Amino acid sequence: MALGNLAQRFLVAVVAVPILLLLLHYHRPEPTWAVIFVASLIAMHEFFGMTLPKQDRTPALVMGAVASAAFYWLDPHTMSYAPHSRALAGPVIAGSTIAIVLAVIVPGLYYLFRFRDIPTVAGRYAATVTGIIYAGFLTAFLAFLKRIDPHQHGDTVVLVLIVAWLADTGGYFAGRFLGKAKLYEAVSPKKTWAGLWGGLAGAVIGVVVLKLLFATWLTWVDVFAISIPGCLLGQMGDLAESLIKRSVGVKDSGSLLPGHGGILDRIDAVLFIAPYVYTYLIVKYPELLLAGSV
Repeated sequence: MALGNLAQRFLVAVVAVPILLLLLHYHRPEPTWAVIFVASLIAMHEFFGMTLPKQDRTPALVMGAVASAAFYWLDPHTMSYAPHSRALAGPVIAGSTIAIVLAVIVPGLYYLFRFRDIPTVAGRYAATVTGIIYAGFLTAFLAFLKRIDPHQHGDTVVLVLIVAWLADTGGYFAGRFLGKAKLYEAVSPKKTWAGLWGGLAGAVIGVVVLKLLFATWLTWVDVFAISIPGCLLGQMGDLAESLIKRSVGVKDSGSLLPGHGGILDRIDAVLFIAPYVYTYLIVKYPELLLAGSV
């Protein structure tokens, strides 16, 4: 007998979460980046599958892979892990510029010389750049968070995942049992106001537990300054991806994860939460940028 959606989600979590936690606990950031990088490539592939004709998908994915790798590895604080980084001083200083060139200018050159159907070029070019930044660059902030983790146990990454996943879980059960008033029916008919409040409760409770058990370095101000805006951003990230899927007439971005759809369906909230949490932490705790050189 086929498993229900909730049972499929549970089985995926049982298998994936212990592996992920073990990986995050490793003190070096490179394995975490490698897994996140692969996830970003799958997410980009799914995005391009929804928005680009078949002929453009592979070139767009190659350009996205190169740009996303540059976005992470040419960041000066990433290079603090590498003892030979002085030999790469020039590229590192220009890292953000190089990443932008690879994400925006290189696709422009590709379409300039491989335009094929001219009336569709604007949409194809826009979809390529958007996919690289949306699924590639935003995903990289999870790897940046591992890099600034003060104890190198993955607390900063887990913080984002807890906000995203417990908000989703809290929203699912609250929406199912506590209310049916629609939150944004035009974009996502199943989302409700009860689900939003349940998501907020789930995110706050999750971050509170994380602070009490593991991330004791967080203050109580941090708990609420991260969980509440993070949950709201995650909801908007979920809605933004729903809008993209609705505009192209698909239900899921992919079918890789049983019960979850594609990778992009699973990380759509994370894409909006991770940059916020990273910015919040380095603004409030700028010393975390030195974590890689300690």
